[in-house]
Amino acid sequence: MAGTLMTESGVRQVQRRTVVLLSAAQVFGGIGTGATVSIGSILAVELSGSSAWAGAVATVMTLGAALAALPLAALADRRGRRIGQVAGLSAALLGTLLMVLSVVWGVFVLLVLGAAGIGVGTAASLQARFAAVDLADAEHRGRALSAVVWAVTVGAVAGPNLIQPGTVVGEALGLPPVAGPFVISGAGLLVATVLLFAGLRPDPLLLARSLASVAPPAPEHSARQAPSPQTPLARAPATPAGGSLARGMRAIRSSRMALLAVAAVVGAHAVMVGVMSMTPLHLQHLVEGPAASHAGHTASGDVLVIIGFTISLHIAGMFALSPVMGWLTDKAGRIETIMIGLGLLITAVAVAGFGQDSTTAVAVGLVLLGMGWSASTISGSTLLAESVGQDSRVVVQGVSDMLMGIAGAVGGATSGLVLSQAGYLGLNMAGALVGVAVLAVAAVTVVARRRGTAAP
Repeated sequence: MAGTLMTESGVRQVQRRTVVLLSAAQVFGGIGTGATVSIGSILAVELSGSSAWAGAVATVMTLGAALAALPLAALADRRGRRIGQVAGLSAALLGTLLMVLSVVWGVFVLLVLGAAGIGVGTAASLQARFAAVDLADAEHRGRALSAVVWAVTVGAVAGPNLIQPGTVVGEALGLPPVAGPFVISGAGLLVATVLLFAGLRPDPLLLARSLASVAPPAPEHSARQAPSPQTPLARAPATPAGGSLARGMRAIRSSRMALLAVAAVVGAHAVMVGVMSMTPLHLQHLVEGPAASHAGHTASGDVLVIIGFTISLHIAGMFALSPVMGWLTDKAGRIETIMIGLGLLITAVAVAGFGQDSTTAVAVGLVLLGMGWSASTISGSTLLAESVGQDSRVVVQGVSDMLMGIAGAVGGATSGLVLSQAGYLGLNMAGALVGVAVLAVAAVTVVARRRGTAAP
């Protein structure tokens, strides 16, 4: 009995250390993404010589994250979370080096390749949230996951604000000033990589599988039965199978809860990216008039301040309240919090869309949009982690992140077309349709769960 208690205490200690390490790595690693997003479009225009390539860095980062999600998950499935995380962060570290070289040598292709590497790091950062729940009990899974998501806030806020200090670093190293921010980003990524490589022992995923292999088989978790706080998510197979898209999709289709979780995460991300990516252009048009959209026009300082402030509030909505969303996920329930998140998304696009002539209304809408994304993503990710068996869980998580990335890329790519044809209100209403559709799926799931619970 004492050994059992000691083992349980040891597992809790490993879980706490895992969350702290993952959170710290998110802080340092997030600096790289923040700097790249902030000045990537400027460098793309400067190195390519054409404003047509302004969105290349953001697009390649998004696609890189989407394409890397499943391979990184498959690697983690075979070798553990530590190796998967280190591989992704190492790719991002290489990406920052390529960014620096692109500036020094003036080569646009290196800039694009660097953005792809940083995108791989973004995929690893996304998967870190799942590593936080490998050993967590059911009562605290939402909060453990949200703690890692919240840590992104520091990097996301610090990254853009390191541009000016970065130029000083660049000059001190004899580099072009604009290369300096990427030097700071690389240093942050190096710290994150070392932290996880040295500190993420024992590996949370491998330890969870080891514990599950000697534990009694856990009951299946249906729509009408939540997992017990003392029960492992599922018993591990003797030999974890290799990852594949087909296996992940089969596992998702076989579980109503997994389908809902993926729909919530993917739908919320598509709406968030689609609306957020076009809001700066709408604000510029709103403040400066139709002439602002003409080619060659440069936004005024006042407009840039408004845009920067609005996007900062949006990012705060996405990450700053993550612990609250994690608490809601654990206390109110996974599906209930998904529905809260979708309700916030729908409210957000209504406020921003119908209030499109007011910069204040648009800013409020963007804050609500970030909060809706946060609630949907944290609760959906938590639900996904406990809705499939251990043998396919990591691959399913990779598939979910891949679909999330693709949805973001599609949302960002099509939002400009929707904006030009239907205006900012039309863009927001398109987002509302997606939110309502996923909310309907959640409502049907709740009804089916209640009927199942009421059945004799």
